[in-house]
Amino acid sequence: MNTRQLAELAINQGNGIVRLAPNWVPRSFCIPGRRIKLHPDDYYALGGERGGIDERWLASTTPADNGPLTGRDEGHSKIVCPGNQQILLKEAVAELKEQLVGQRIWSKYGCWPIYSKFFDNLGPLPHHVHHNDKHAALVGQRGKPEAYYFPPQLNNHGGHFPYTFFGFEPGTTKEQVKEALMNFTKGDNRITNLSRAYRLEPGTGWDVPPGVLHAPGSLCTYEPQVASDVYAMYQSLVDNQIVPEALLWKDCPADRKGDFDYLVEVIDWALNVDPEFVKNRFMSPIPVRPEAEMGAAGYSEKWICYRSAAFSAKELTVFPGQTVIIKDAAAYGIIMMQGHGKMGVWDIDTPALIRYGQLTQDEYFISESAASAGVKIVNESATDPIVMLKHFGPANPDLKLC
Repeated sequence: MNTRQLAELAINQGNGIVRLAPNWVPRSFCIPGRRIKLHPDDYYALGGERGGIDERWLASTTPADNGPLTGRDEGHSKIVCPGNQQILLKEAVAELKEQLVGQRIWSKYGCWPIYSKFFDNLGPLPHHVHHNDKHAALVGQRGKPEAYYFPPQLNNHGGHFPYTFFGFEPGTTKEQVKEALMNFTKGDNRITNLSRAYRLEPGTGWDVPPGVLHAPGSLCTYEPQVASDVYAMYQSLVDNQIVPEALLWKDCPADRKGDFDYLVEVIDWALNVDPEFVKNRFMSPIPVRPEAEMGAAGYSEKWICYRSAAFSAKELTVFPGQTVIIKDAAAYGIIMMQGHGKMGVWDIDTPALIRYGQLTQDEYFISESAASAGVKIVNESATDPIVMLKHFGPANPDLKLC
């Protein structure tokens, strides 16, 4: 049976909803925080040389950029087809086109242009930047906006440093930043001395446009983003670990490597020194509709990522014993955070522990036609709510930017 036939079987089997297999990604420079439900024996399932598994990518058609040892299809989500055969979500999108992602997305992008992930590091990451479309295009990539949400269900501990540095202290000069970058190979270049750190709070999030320096803290993070792995590390020492100089010049055009003025040029200066950074970038959940109206219907739904036109995300809670029909105007991926029940024809549940390579019933992709027709969700528990996170592509018709 070819890919086209398997894709059609999968989408027909689920009446427009396809089931996805867990998609684990290691990072050689990170220590897992052990909060993404992977079995304790499996965080180094790919071997010590590959590093620990501290990410799970969700509804991804994007390859991971993990150097020469990167595995085949690493980073790519797979659809579980009848008989437990699997095909790449990327292949299914290419075959089914607008039938899966909708005409609006397919006609403009010809792909599924975003993904989300769980990022679960025990310590902080270096202060780094993702390039905008202009600078990313110079190395054949797309610009990368992203956003963070900290699910309470995955944050039973805060890790070593539950604070994130964003941007620079207002009044910082480009000359100060350039000097820090020029000191990259001299040990600690102290670039975060020019920044501000914000304590991270479960149940809230942040918007991170391209060009904004950020050093993510150690909460387990749900991270919707554009399908790109473009970045450059601007901090030379973090959590007592040296950052390789090669990562300072990652995704820099060959003719600009060694040019520190170019590194400064990549920075969106106005966003980084914004004196109202919290007001403009912090995100507390916003109810999709009046809470009383939703509560009477048996659910609560909130926008959790809502400041970027490139993607958006919601948290849906279905109360114990309730049956609801939820309509959305766009295709989306979902990941279960809590509870069990039914979603359309599918059984859905939230595993407590997952072995590497094990299939689950906690992740799905909902086609635009199924979303707009309405997804029926049944909470079969008398006590436990169903909680799921939903990540949407660009220009979600339901979203009013804040």
